[in-house]
Amino acid sequence: MSKFFLYARKSTDEPDRQILSIEAQIAELKEFAEREHLEIVETFIESQTAKEPGRPIFNKMLSLMERGVATGILAWHPDRLARNSIDGGKVIYLTDTGVITELKFPTFWFDPTPQGKFMLNIAFGQSKYYIDNLSENVKRGLRQKVRRGEYPGRAPTGYLNDKLVKKMVPDPERFRLVRKLFEVYASGNYSLKDSRNLLLEKGLVSTTGKVLTISNVQMILNNPFYYGAFKFNGELYQGIHQPAISKKLFDECQAVMKRKAHPMLRGVQKHILRGLLKCTECGCGITSEMQKGHIYYRCTKKKGSCTQKYIREEMLASMVSVEIKKVSLPVASKEWMLAELEKEEASTLEAQSVFAQTLKTQIKEVEDRLEKLLDAHLDGTITNEEYIAKKHKILNQKIEFSEKLKTFERNGNRWLELSKKFVSDSHQAEIIASGENLEVKRDFLKKIGSNPTVANRTLSLEFKMPWRILADYHTLSRSDADFSSPNCLFRTKLRVRDSNPNNILQRDVSYH
Repeated sequence: MSKFFLYARKSTDEPDRQILSIEAQIAELKEFAEREHLEIVETFIESQTAKEPGRPIFNKMLSLMERGVATGILAWHPDRLARNSIDGGKVIYLTDTGVITELKFPTFWFDPTPQGKFMLNIAFGQSKYYIDNLSENVKRGLRQKVRRGEYPGRAPTGYLNDKLVKKMVPDPERFRLVRKLFEVYASGNYSLKDSRNLLLEKGLVSTTGKVLTISNVQMILNNPFYYGAFKFNGELYQGIHQPAISKKLFDECQAVMKRKAHPMLRGVQKHILRGLLKCTECGCGITSEMQKGHIYYRCTKKKGSCTQKYIREEMLASMVSVEIKKVSLPVASKEWMLAELEKEEASTLEAQSVFAQTLKTQIKEVEDRLEKLLDAHLDGTITNEEYIAKKHKILNQKIEFSEKLKTFERNGNRWLELSKKFVSDSHQAEIIASGENLEVKRDFLKKIGSNPTVANRTLSLEFKMPWRILADYHTLSRSDADFSSPNCLFRTKLRVRDSNPNNILQRDVSYH
C-alpha cells in the first residue's frame, strides 16, 4: 500500500466560522481511504487561507514528502492544496519529478499522466480564479458600502457593529465616555496619558476590557469617524452613523495635539504668556526672557524706540486674573440665571412645537398639490408647458418650507443651551482666576477677549460678546442682589424671545 498524508484545511481560525469544515473533511477522507485501501501515515490540519503562499503546515508536509516519508496526498479537493500559482506549481513540479506519485480526492479524479496533470492544472487555475473573483466582489461590496456612507470595517471604540441591522450604533457603555475624552483633551490641561487615566477611572476601556494604550488614545483623537466622517483608501467620506462629537471639538483636539507635539526641552523654563500680548505704544509683540531666576516680559522694539519697561510674569499673571474675574458670576447669580433659562425653555417649548407642526402641514399640502398637478398632466387636463411652470413654482415652495423646517429643527433652543454654557463658564471664571495654572488662565483669556495689550505695566483687553456684558456690568456692581434684581441688565437680555433681533445674548452667545 502507498503511504499517504491526509491534508485538511479551512480558511479561518474563528470558532464560529467553518467550525465543522475540518471534522467533516477528516471523516469523509478516512472513509474514502478505507474504501480505496490507502494507508494514512500522518494527518495535517491547517487553518489558513491558501490565497497566498507561505502556509507553514503545508510546506512542512511537502518537505517530508521530499524526504520520502510518504508518496501521496489525500485531500477533499485540489482547492484545499492551493489557491495560488506558486503552491499549485510546486505540487505539479513534485508530481513531475516523482516525489508525489499519487493525489487522491473524493471529488476529483487524478492520475500522474500528462492528461491528469493538465486537469490538475486547470483545477488549480479555477481555484485561483475563484479567490481572485471573490476578492473583486468583496472590494466592490466595500465600495458600495462607502457610497452609502457606511464604514466598511470594525466599529471603533465607542461604537458597536449591530449584526441585526448591519450598521454601526453607539456603544451604550463607552459612547459618552469617548465624547468626554475629546472634551477633556481639548481643554489643553491634560496630556494623552492623563486624559486616558481620568476616563479609565470612569470605565473607558477597549471592547475587550483592556486598558487603552497611549497610541490607542491618540488614534481615537485623530479619527474623523467620531465627528461623522471616515477615511477609506486615504479618501475622506461622509458617514451616516451618529457622530459622537462636533467637528469643532475635533479640530480643537488637533490644535492641542499639534501644540503639545513640540514639548519644551527638559530644564528649559516655559514662557507661557509669550506671543500673547502686544505693546500698546508701538504695536510690536511682547517677548520674554529669564533674568536672575525670574521671567520678564518686554516689548521687542522691532519698529524702533519704545519707552515701555519690563514687567515680571508674576505681576502680569495677577493682572490676567483680574481681567478674568471681570466676567465671573457668583453662585447665587449662576443659579438664578440658569433657573430663568429653564423657565424660558419651558415657555417656548409649546410655541416651537406649534411652529414645527405648521411647517410640516404646509409641506404636506404642497406635496398633495404636486400629486394633483401630476394627475392633471397625465389626464391631459393641462399642457406640458403649464405643468412644468406650475410644478417649478410649487416645488420651490416645498423646498423653502423644508429648509425652514430643517433650520428650525437644527437650531431650536440652541441659543438657550449656549446661554446655559455661557453662564456655567462665567461661574468657572472665578475658580480659574483664583487658581495657579497660568496656562489655563491664558487659554481662558483668549476665549473671553481679543487684542490683549500692555502699556505702563498695565494689561488691557477687548472683551468679546457676550463676555463684554459681564465686564461692563462689573463696573456697576458685583453684589448678588444687583445681579438678581428685577431691573438687572441680564433679566432683559436673557428673557428676550427669538423674534427680537436685538437679543444681544442670544445673538452673540455662540462664543465657542
